[in-house]
Amino acid sequence: MDGTVLQQTSDTDAQREAVIRVRNLTNQFGSQVVHQNLNLDVWRGEVLGIVGGSGTGKSVLLRTIVGLNKPAAGSIEVLGVDVLNGPEQERRRIEKRWGVAFQDGALFSSLTVLQNVMAPLREHTGLSEKLMQALGSLKISLVGLPQLSCEKFPSELSGGMRKRAALARALALDPEIVFLDEPTAGLDPIGAAAYDELIGELQHALGLTVFMVTHDLDSLYAICNRVAVLAEKRVLVEGRIEEMTKVDHPWVQEYFTGPRARAAQEKGHDR
Repeated sequence: MDGTVLQQTSDTDAQREAVIRVRNLTNQFGSQVVHQNLNLDVWRGEVLGIVGGSGTGKSVLLRTIVGLNKPAAGSIEVLGVDVLNGPEQERRRIEKRWGVAFQDGALFSSLTVLQNVMAPLREHTGLSEKLMQALGSLKISLVGLPQLSCEKFPSELSGGMRKRAALARALALDPEIVFLDEPTAGLDPIGAAAYDELIGELQHALGLTVFMVTHDLDSLYAICNRVAVLAEKRVLVEGRIEEMTKVDHPWVQEYFTGPRARAAQEKGHDR
């Protein structure tokens, strides 16, 4: 890989399963090259935090992996399936095995919370209306929303509740992988901490693999097993968060050794 991997190879590492493999990825918009020869592995069962400065393409990488952006070059495998060039039927099948919660929730404004959560079930399953409603209600409870929220529209919810509703929709099909784009952006510290705790609990209880784009140092220290830093159009470095301070790069040093990082680290140790 072209990124620096800080973790030493061990027998445990060799036995890990990469559920996402990105190789030699290039993303380009006109003359602007966002990523070039980017490589990344995501291990089953981990929470991987994707960080980087503004314009490094964190959300672009997420959107490319889930098929919302077509790269200029490279390959992407998710759960063993080539999601760029594989058969359409295989790609459709694999899409049922991941869920996505976008930064702003991306909920359908004309649908209630329950209808939003039922949307993936309606698209990908042949379940009865009654069963879809029951499953949707279950997912809404799972993310800590009251049942009264089922009949509310997104505009009637707080920002934190919309994020939880989006997470419930991402979990609708019982995915193996969940993609989160800036999940705590716009939340107050208490709401952000509660959301981090929820993600940690769900990841542990459901055995999820979590791919999380974030700038929130508190989230990184609270729930991430590893961190991948995007810089210089690639994954510059990846490894455990406590190892990031050893990286001799100006942005990495400033981000992981500054006062906010020290405060987040102390808070993470207290949890």
